[in-house]
Amino acid sequence: MIHVSDIKDLEKLTIHKVGNASKEEPLVFSQSPLALEDEMISQLLLTYFIQPFTNNAEFFRFTHEADLNLNEVYQYCRRIFEDVETFQEQSVNIAKHLYKHSTHPKVKGGELYIVHFSKCQVDGEEVEAVGIFKSENRDTYLKVYLQDENYQVNHDDGINISKLDKGCLVFNIEEEDGYKVSVVDSISKQNEAIYWKDAFLQVQRRADSYHQTENMVNMCKQFINNKLPTEFELNRVDQADLMNKSAAYFKEKDHFQMEEFAEEVLGHPEAIESFKSYREYFEKENQEAFPESFDISSAAVKKQNKVFKTVIKLDKNFHIYIHGNREMVERGFDETMNMNYYKLFFESEA
Repeated sequence: MIHVSDIKDLEKLTIHKVGNASKEEPLVFSQSPLALEDEMISQLLLTYFIQPFTNNAEFFRFTHEADLNLNEVYQYCRRIFEDVETFQEQSVNIAKHLYKHSTHPKVKGGELYIVHFSKCQVDGEEVEAVGIFKSENRDTYLKVYLQDENYQVNHDDGINISKLDKGCLVFNIEEEDGYKVSVVDSISKQNEAIYWKDAFLQVQRRADSYHQTENMVNMCKQFINNKLPTEFELNRVDQADLMNKSAAYFKEKDHFQMEEFAEEVLGHPEAIESFKSYREYFEKENQEAFPESFDISSAAVKKQNKVFKTVIKLDKNFHIYIHGNREMVERGFDETMNMNYYKLFFESEA
């Protein structure tokens, strides 16, 4: 986790304007770092830059298909860490590199902020960091003020400091592996946003407990929902029961053990064999090996909580949420109504 309270100052800050290259929008550079003399402005900027990262437990690392040293942003950050006097020069290089990749017609131009932090704390370790932030959207604000004993209303446009559009924090640790990198992208699910993470930064998830937990949760979900029903007589209640058992395992355990999980959640030997086979298929599909054991990340489990959602949708009339004992739900068929039914047993209702 990143702790905002441990980042006291913006050591260096420079701002460039990066337009959309395909629309022939300009690329404008500042000539020198910004002199921040107003303490309130400094704190507002610090909040704007860092606050979106505070609950982000997912980390990435720089990569390149041929050689890590060919990753441009990795190289520019490394030069800043080696000699902070080159900060302005490297910030210009970073802006040029972003401009080169700002070609999608839906990519918005905006201000690019490059920051050097001399001290920040990540996962209990104090390190220096380079921040790369971009603001793309502007909001309209009303200004209410007193003039000649009467209140007046005007408007202005500006940046909402509670909405960082894109950001990246590069921590000066694990240099040989591509540094430890945290990424924020407010529109990361849209195609036009791929340029930030994949083209500009060229980062991939680190093989840490967060990533391993997230992968395993997704694999378990797909196995229970897609694979098991094709091999065994498994109705929706049985699926919900297995999902609940899986959720309980990840929430109650500190360490994941493949064999233990299979025995405690699946139990049946044939289902366990099917799970092992599906794991091999999943690894090939994702081109990534799953370890036999790893520490479970509570942050990843919390974020993936919706994966364990066990809802049975009945036509357009009812949704049944199953959270516990599978024996309290009974499925049948009513010949008089010529319809399926569920019978629910309970002691009290709210």
